[in-house]
Amino acid sequence: MAQKDYYEILGVGRNATPDEIKKAYRALTRKYHPDLHPGDKEAEAKYKEINEANEVLSDPQKKAQYDQFGTVGDMGAGGFSGGGFGGFDFGEDLGDIFGNLFGMGGRSRRSNPNAPTRGDDLEYGMRISLEDAYRGTKRTVEVTRVETCGHCHGNGAEPGTNVKTCATCNGSGVVAQVTNTPFGQMRQQHVCPTCHGKGRSIETPCKECHGSGHIRRRHPVEVTIPAGVDTGLRLRVAGHGNAGTNGGPSGDLFIMIEVADDSRLTRTGDDLATSIEITYPQAVLGCTVSVETFEGEEKLNIPAGTQAGSKLRIRGRGMPRLRYRGTKGDLNILVRVTVPKNPTKKEKEILRELAKEMKVTVKE
Repeated sequence: MAQKDYYEILGVGRNATPDEIKKAYRALTRKYHPDLHPGDKEAEAKYKEINEANEVLSDPQKKAQYDQFGTVGDMGAGGFSGGGFGGFDFGEDLGDIFGNLFGMGGRSRRSNPNAPTRGDDLEYGMRISLEDAYRGTKRTVEVTRVETCGHCHGNGAEPGTNVKTCATCNGSGVVAQVTNTPFGQMRQQHVCPTCHGKGRSIETPCKECHGSGHIRRRHPVEVTIPAGVDTGLRLRVAGHGNAGTNGGPSGDLFIMIEVADDSRLTRTGDDLATSIEITYPQAVLGCTVSVETFEGEEKLNIPAGTQAGSKLRIRGRGMPRLRYRGTKGDLNILVRVTVPKNPTKKEKEILRELAKEMKVTVKE
């Protein structure tokens, strides 16, 4: 059973289309973005949960696995996941359990506590303008991350002091407990209570990191945002996550993009849209007007006889396409025909003459 219902988190049904999932995700990220709720831990947790759900449901392969097994990850035979069984973690491999029960031996899944381990990934939410999304930009962000202590170089001991192998677990990081059962002996492993799984004992902890081997620091990271990004996109900045342990590589930093609305242009996929207002004579006789784009004003020809509510298009003036570099979407223009509220005396005379010519009835 999955601990979280990703469909419920995004507020969509299990038969939701990719577009429906994307739309729900965009709406929720706008609602719960940390920038809109500074210091609100509940909103921050909700934002992370929404991104977690979207990461699974927007990926066809992960979604298929989630729909089938209710979880995502490396699946074993018969749908077993990780080191657990039926949702419970026994603290050792199934091979160890059944090996001890039936005398087949087994191996511990506990890896060498001193082996290099990759650091955790980090996430950072970034809100940019639609114009920045159109042009692409660079931003420097301050990220608080775990770094290797420079004083002890990560071993946790004050320089010049000794680091010994843990006498309790002999460096394995775990201790074994054997329990007699009607089927034989069951062997379970637990984290060593003396060294807490590190496999070594520090006599004099480092005065900078207090024995952890790591410190937390704010670190500036320059992020390149490509033209055409949209809300929900995750940008990966390799190696800028938390530091690894025992010489392992650092994790990555993932930038979660949110594109703000623009007062001039609206976006639908790779297309942009705006509206213009023209007068009745311009609609009847045709004209040329200027339309604002992110590249400056663009001349647009209004054909004679254009109706109110008509939609015109300027190709190649929309958003840059991420997947097809060098191409752009289109700019769609909605035509509105304005009616003067307070026409002059001369304008009224002309309009009455026009009404007579068109044989339509108007107020005197």
